[in-house]
Amino acid sequence: MQPTLVVAITGGSAGIGRATALRLARDGAAVAICARRADRLAVLASEIEAMGGQALPIEADVAREADVDAFVRRTVERFGRLDVMICNAGFGIAGTIDAITPDQMRTLIDVNYLGTYYAARAALPVFRRQGRGHVIIVSSIVGKRGVPYMGAYAATKFAQVGLAECLRSELVGTDIHVSVVFPVSTDTEFFDVMTRETGSHVERALGPRQHVDRVADAIARAIAHPVPEVYPYATARALVWLNALAPGLCDRFVKRYGRRPM
Repeated sequence: MQPTLVVAITGGSAGIGRATALRLARDGAAVAICARRADRLAVLASEIEAMGGQALPIEADVAREADVDAFVRRTVERFGRLDVMICNAGFGIAGTIDAITPDQMRTLIDVNYLGTYYAARAALPVFRRQGRGHVIIVSSIVGKRGVPYMGAYAATKFAQVGLAECLRSELVGTDIHVSVVFPVSTDTEFFDVMTRETGSHVERALGPRQHVDRVADAIARAIAHPVPEVYPYATARALVWLNALAPGLCDRFVKRYGRRPM
């Protein structure tokens, strides 16, 4: 059966990536998923195939350019095309800038930013040949407005946004779209991974939370109707407006929402 879409998702073994893969597969998309945990990818692929969908699980590290290139190449070989690249892989480390080590910062950049860059870079030649395509970058609301103790992570999320904005303007007038997704705190294993990578317990942030399926639904809508920015938690836009109009006031407002390591 011919899929309605062919979608590649980095960081597809858990969280937003996993939920999005299931959501799109239910809609008839063929889904290529990559992550470092091959066992989890295999479980997800089995779930998708059990519902009648098509899945291609590929073990890959997004911090390795060759892995990401191979992921895109094998997706096209299997399905004949690529319609959407979802750059989703990422993680967080909490702490003040002087507490974050250079090695931790480099790892964040390698995964969160370079992983996004490699994925977009690998997909773009395919999209240009086809004359159409869609790059979707899963950032974070802290890619619009940083919060205390998340400076290193926020820097990589801001970098994703800068990349997307430049790419989007380069592609104006074509049928290649670029969207950035700005979730708020989402119920995934992100917090547990952050605690492990930080090396100490991290406070759970105050403020709004959302279910992972809400983010997956928002991504599905953006694929159907491409838009530059996606806010799964709609009122999060107010934080962006407040920061633009009164950044000093916003500093005081977000102070309560930091994730302080204990």
